[in-house]
Amino acid sequence: MSAPAATPAAGAALQPFAEPRKAVTGGWIAAFATAWLGIWMAQLAPVQLLLPHQVDVVRDLVGSTDWLQSVVAFGIISGIAGACALIAYPLTGALSDRTTSRFGRRRPWIAGGAVLFAVSLAFLGLQNTYVGLGIFWSLALTGFCVLTAALTATISDQVPVAQRGFVSGWVSAPQAIGTVLGLLLVVYVITSQVLGYIVLGVLLIVLVLPFLLVAKDAVLTREQRPKLSRRAFLSSMWISPRRYPDFAWTLTSRILINLGNALGTTMLLYFLTYGLKVDAPDDDIILLSLIYTVFVVIASLVLGRLSDSWGRRKPFVTFAAILQALAAILLALAPSFPVAMFAGALLGLGYGCFLSVDQALATQVLPDPADRGKDLGIMNIASAVPQAVAPLLGAFVVVSLGGFVGLFLLSGLFALLGAATVAPVKSVQ
Repeated sequence: MSAPAATPAAGAALQPFAEPRKAVTGGWIAAFATAWLGIWMAQLAPVQLLLPHQVDVVRDLVGSTDWLQSVVAFGIISGIAGACALIAYPLTGALSDRTTSRFGRRRPWIAGGAVLFAVSLAFLGLQNTYVGLGIFWSLALTGFCVLTAALTATISDQVPVAQRGFVSGWVSAPQAIGTVLGLLLVVYVITSQVLGYIVLGVLLIVLVLPFLLVAKDAVLTREQRPKLSRRAFLSSMWISPRRYPDFAWTLTSRILINLGNALGTTMLLYFLTYGLKVDAPDDDIILLSLIYTVFVVIASLVLGRLSDSWGRRKPFVTFAAILQALAAILLALAPSFPVAMFAGALLGLGYGCFLSVDQALATQVLPDPADRGKDLGIMNIASAVPQAVAPLLGAFVVVSLGGFVGLFLLSGLFALLGAATVAPVKSVQ
């Protein structure tokens, strides 16, 4: 989509709801990828390391062998934050669809979400009560949802279908790289908890800023703005599976595959510490993250572009889900650190492929061009909520359904079910 002129009338000529035809430039993609790098560093370093350790300190669980109490405490906070995501994602999408700012529809929400996310992280680092952790992690995740709901919508707004697999790969590749960089930063460079959170927030703002400056955004006039009442918004949250079956199947597949992935990855620190009983779990989780990163980057960029070239999405999503299931089953049947390294490679290959191709698939099954932001917000719930509920669900599975073996078997089952539920999609090959 070409850049809007300064006046609303010129912006109206851009037809914000039209399907984009003009390829985005390398500069646009670079700024887009840079923004996601900052986002994933700020979101995943706390989830993987900072927040679980902080919960243990606040709950006086440091050195305790009762890991279940630790993961339940962490899971409650994650679950509350996940409930915020249920609201923030579709609401932000719907409001950004209707924003008439002279800066465009999406950019004000990207900027506002980044600021809320960064400021909340800074305050999160100062908390020494369980309630404080819950409040400020929920605010941080809300900022994350506001930011990413608007940023994801720019794919549908500005990227033609033939580029979407490759561009979506620049969401998943920075996720893996950001995880490793964030962990290295807070483990080896900045060991202060408070300063770690602040630096992550500052880097978030710095890395999102280039996209706000480089990527133009169509201006929506008041005449073009779709009407939105509270009743209409609430009713729009229900997208009929009968009328839009491809959207429903894609959403279901995304929930299942993301839940399978989250069960394994959010419990990884606990698996290393209490399952494998390794000597240095913080160091080992970084090593596994490095292995995972290499294969996520390869898969997301190479296979995302390949899906564009072939004009096919479903076979790639199925392949990705099967690889993730295989990684989980290997950990269930032969739990050891060498197997975990091999499984990390398989998981990276599968999840990198899934993240890039499934995002492209999601943009092709949206019911209404006027509601792209809202509908993608609903799709994004399928990414954020599984990660939020996984710690509590994972703790229950470990205690009640066969320990970590049961956890990884269930993870593999969800991935396979996700592969099966993408097959009925008919409008996309």
